[in-house]
Amino acid sequence: MNVDPIRDFTPAYGVAERLAAGIRRLTARNGGPLTFRGTNCYLLGDRDITVIDPGPDDDAHLADLVAVAGAPIRRIVVTHDHADHAGAARRLSEMTGAEIVGSASNTRSLYQPDRLLADGETVATEAGDLRTVATPGHAAGHLSYDLAGSGLLFSGDHVMAWSTSVVVPPDGRMADYMASLDRLAVLGARSYLPGHGGPVIDGLARIDELKRHRQAREAAILRALDNGERTIGEIVSAVYIGLDPALAGAAALSVTAHTDWLEERGLVRKVGERLSRW
Repeated sequence: MNVDPIRDFTPAYGVAERLAAGIRRLTARNGGPLTFRGTNCYLLGDRDITVIDPGPDDDAHLADLVAVAGAPIRRIVVTHDHADHAGAARRLSEMTGAEIVGSASNTRSLYQPDRLLADGETVATEAGDLRTVATPGHAAGHLSYDLAGSGLLFSGDHVMAWSTSVVVPPDGRMADYMASLDRLAVLGARSYLPGHGGPVIDGLARIDELKRHRQAREAAILRALDNGERTIGEIVSAVYIGLDPALAGAAALSVTAHTDWLEERGLVRKVGERLSRW
């Protein structure tokens, strides 16, 4: 099943593009199979800057970020502890004196928050208050941020327009991912500013697409098991026809996350590296 991803996104590298009043986007030059055109770093405010996801630990990118800010960077807000999002946090903090805030569930200690954020907490910014929305799934400590009164939500890697999110076990769990989609749906109509690619204009419609995609993927995995495929690699080959070899690892992680969730629900059993239907 296709999710009809939107891929016509061409960022202006080295430039902070204005998206709305008080909101700019700088895209890092770290494009690849899993990062699309690069990691989006969002700058909130014009005189007192908050950076959401500072991006990779790269000298040229850090120089771009400081240069385009145009004012003091006071705080660094992180959606999750993956290197393409949080890698630059500590060095940017050392360069600017900015406070780092983020999830309490960072398992890799990439950015070591100065202040830990729990679900429902707020971060005051010049552009408005950011309310933390816990959205585990892609990663256990993944957070999204709802900008008060704007109709905008910074969705990190949880919801994107260009692709589905990779759920990365054991830190990520498919059960959490699906529950987090439902959590965002309860918030109502929002446009999303994701960690990679262009904006998601209709967040509710995109959530529906992503849920149907995951349900179809699960059904395909169960059919593969019924047809005699027994290992993760065999299922990937059966389900992902014509897959770009560069994405084989991500596909294997996705299948693992799905089969873990099926096992949790008593629909699949695992013995060593082999799987079967109950």
